[in-house]
Amino acid sequence: MTKTELIKAVAAETGLTNKDAAAALDAALGIISRTLAEEGKVQLTGFGTFLTKERAAHLGRNLSTGEPVEVPAHRVVQFKAGKLLKGMVNPGADAEEG
Repeated sequence: MTKTELIKAVAAETGLTNKDAAAALDAALGIISRTLAEEGKVQLTGFGTFLTKERAAHLGRNLSTGEPVEVPAHRVVQFKAGKLLKGMVNPGADAEEG
């Protein structure tokens, strides 16, 4: 699903205009992005948690030349799906685990 398709789906689901749905989605994504940059965690109960994690500097490899490349320490964004989302994506998984 693309952002445009998501905007249309939100508009259809909520009765908002496409313009209002786009503004709401842009606002939500902006807030999530800023919060991750500043605080490192956004938890949406039932959906999942966006969080940032520190990655240590390490030696990588240039895939084109095979030369070693020093990759500096940096932060990465991770997403951990919540229980409800996991259940929707993989129905019946809990029954198989037990």
